Amino acid sequence: MAAPSPGYSITVRVQAPAAVDTTGVVAAAVAEAGGALTALDVVESRAGSLVVDVTCNASDAEHADRITEKIAAVPGVTVRKVSDRTFLLHLGGKLEVVPTVPLKHRDDLSRAYTPGVARVCMAIAENPDDARRLTIKRNTVAVVTDGSAVLGLGNIGPEAALPVMEGKAALFKQFAGVDAWPVCLDTQDTEEIIRTVKAVAPVYGGINLEDISAPRCFEIEQRLRDELDIPVFHDDQHGTAIVVLAALTNALRVVGKKPEDVKVVVSGVGAAGHAIVRLLDAQGYTDIVGCDRHGALDPDPATQHSDEFRGWIAGHTNPRRVSGTLKQVLAGADVFIGVSAPNLLTGDDIATMEPGAIVFALANPDPEVDPVAASRTAAVVATGRSDYANQINNVLAFPGFFRGLLDAGARDITSEMMIAAATAIADCVHPDQLNASYIVPSVFDSEVAPAVAAAVRRAAEDSGHADATIDDEETR
Repeated sequence: MAAPSPGYSITVRVQAPAAVDTTGVVAAAVAEAGGALTALDVVESRAGSLVVDVTCNASDAEHADRITEKIAAVPGVTVRKVSDRTFLLHLGGKLEVVPTVPLKHRDDLSRAYTPGVARVCMAIAENPDDARRLTIKRNTVAVVTDGSAVLGLGNIGPEAALPVMEGKAALFKQFAGVDAWPVCLDTQDTEEIIRTVKAVAPVYGGINLEDISAPRCFEIEQRLRDELDIPVFHDDQHGTAIVVLAALTNALRVVGKKPEDVKVVVSGVGAAGHAIVRLLDAQGYTDIVGCDRHGALDPDPATQHSDEFRGWIAGHTNPRRVSGTLKQVLAGADVFIGVSAPNLLTGDDIATMEPGAIVFALANPDPEVDPVAASRTAAVVATGRSDYANQINNVLAFPGFFRGLLDAGARDITSEMMIAAATAIADCVHPDQLNASYIVPSVFDSEVAPAVAAAVRRAAEDSGHADATIDDEETR
């Protein structure tokens, strides 16, 4: 059974006898059921009874039910109510709109709305670029999804995807001061998605594509990048790739190896895998092997791959032309990066890798290999989970990345910007902090987003992708 997690936190309100050992007996019941008690509060006390809120973490929903049943089985205890604290947090949504200007009297209203606003409208009509200075466009990102590939849940549709997009928008604001808004589309038709995003784009300074299934996500992203004058970023691809590159940069520092000297095996050649391979290739990693469920992609140009993106990986990687299953090609590798499926490998498979092996098993919630088993022989292990060291989490990248894009007035995204972001994240782990269990900074490290933003803005300016007319005062 997985470890108890705050994601499955419950509060059980019980009525119990007013005895000296009541709370201790209830706490023992939680422990016996395998729960992690986090709070025990007496909310009502009478001469003969107590009402107690018992708050604890469970490992999943079924485990929460078992904990509740164990508490209810304590003699004299009656369960009044069970609250799922995750659902409580989402009640009413996680976002609101707050005006940034005062609206206290008629003068305020005259300037913010009619009649004064008409002058601003006409200024934008005469010079559409002024929309960036004079509206929310200067600081607003659309978080766009069709609900077709949400987390590890699959194709659950736009309404069910909305809580994730709300959370994404909240992270944009919390970590980088970017105003983001969910745009959940009730269509999975590629052309309709492209047409709709183009139609709403005038409101936004950037587009963050999210949880759109492959291979459609590749065409949607590329077409929008070609047809819009604002940056388009697919976080499942590029956000993941940036943080993986940052983590790998520091992992190589730990083991004393260089990008050009290591053999890298990537399991999973969908959206994330494709972006990781391309970014590693751009950074000078020369020996990469991409694997799908059947094993190494065939590099023979005559081979017909299922889509052009797999074909690109096959044609630009695997210089040694190795073949075989994932387990077979892993032998002798220095780095394993998994963005695929759970439980593909064992600790024994990891033991076939080179000394000083680096293992990034990023499938969620269950990684490609058990991190504990991998760590018996690997020098550095990372996952996508928060309950192990070295969490590869996109929140390290996308808030600061968009902050930098908006501040630069960038109209496109380049590999140089992504490499700059990865380098900034890696460098937030200072040399005296770096070790095998700390290769990426905490997601709550306040240095990260500003560092990423500054690096992205510099890269945009250096490559000629920044708007030279932007005043520094406008980005503060």
